[in-house]
Amino acid sequence: MKETTAPVEPLIAGARRHEVCRILGGTYDPARWNDWRWQMRHRLTRPEQFEQLLRLTPSERRGLAMCHGKLAVAVTPYLAELLDPYDPSCPLRMQVVPREEEAIVGPTDMVDPCGEEHDSVVPGLVHRYPDRVLLLAIDTCAAYCRYCTRSRLVAHGELDPLARRLDAIIEYLAGHPEVRDVLVSGGDPLLFSDEKLDELLGRIRAVPHVEMVRIGSRAPAFLPQRITPELVAVLRKHRVWLSLHFSNVAELTPEVAEACDRLADGGIPLGSQTVLLRGINDTVPALKALFHGLLKLRVRPYYLYQCDPVVGTGHLRTTVAKGLELIAGLRGHTSGYAVPSYVIDAPGGGGKVPLHPQTTMSYVDGTVTLRNWEGGEYTYRDPATV
Repeated sequence: MKETTAPVEPLIAGARRHEVCRILGGTYDPARWNDWRWQMRHRLTRPEQFEQLLRLTPSERRGLAMCHGKLAVAVTPYLAELLDPYDPSCPLRMQVVPREEEAIVGPTDMVDPCGEEHDSVVPGLVHRYPDRVLLLAIDTCAAYCRYCTRSRLVAHGELDPLARRLDAIIEYLAGHPEVRDVLVSGGDPLLFSDEKLDELLGRIRAVPHVEMVRIGSRAPAFLPQRITPELVAVLRKHRVWLSLHFSNVAELTPEVAEACDRLADGGIPLGSQTVLLRGINDTVPALKALFHGLLKLRVRPYYLYQCDPVVGTGHLRTTVAKGLELIAGLRGHTSGYAVPSYVIDAPGGGGKVPLHPQTTMSYVDGTVTLRNWEGGEYTYRDPATV
């Protein structure tokens, strides 16, 4: 029997927001739309909602049908408005709408590609590097990226609430004076209330040898309404650095620009991590547009990740050769600030390993032969030693 779906009607500019609210069973109200809690309560999660929102492909329809027991589907109304209803190659749509290719398990796919379970010292705390730890605070995100490296964990309800784990985490931090840097991630810690986040950051900051606290978050991209003056005040109070995640210039909307301005004006240092994704950002123009756009928002691109070999992500991964080619196409052709480090998070828990196009041709008797961005060769000699 031929598959059918309700037609997605053409919409004039600005009408898409009203259509999203209609699908949710209500009408557009600016006050509610700009309330991040309303956005979270009204995420699109059901196949029938996506049938009304998008002209689904057979692959997307089957992907939505098979998500039970796998990585959940959830899209904020704000993000739903941005998805192209007709084009399945829309870079935002490809990131959050599942496809049947997710059922394909490649021979190198891994459930825990970064080996976090192996390096877990207490529940929800990963200690791999000598001086820093990863604190998995929450298993919820505003929307679920289909390439999530923690798809084994997020949205499954298997991570105990932080309140049950926090005492043991703080006790571990206090007993390990070598730890000077704590990255709070998840899930997305900015989905905590201001009060709960303030309490968590305060307890971490009370450990005398902790010098730096970072939060990994996708909220400014998928839920910019969360970036309120009150939240910025909490982050500023605890001198937090934000590690954001942006994948395509289409994410840099006026709302995102306002959120980043609020953070930067509040004194919050902002960096961005980008995952290299096939069909989403795997060209020099796409990356350059994204990185230039981020710099205009005072967000420094600092990592370009080779997509982790998460189960079911083979259709989104590029080759390493492609990544090296892209970095070579950026280096020297744009500002140094717009060229992140290209890294692989070594499968099995090896940590981040930077990759570079070949620039050191030889190093013999203190003489280095270098290749620059144009392919020219130059010589540098070490200073004479006595």
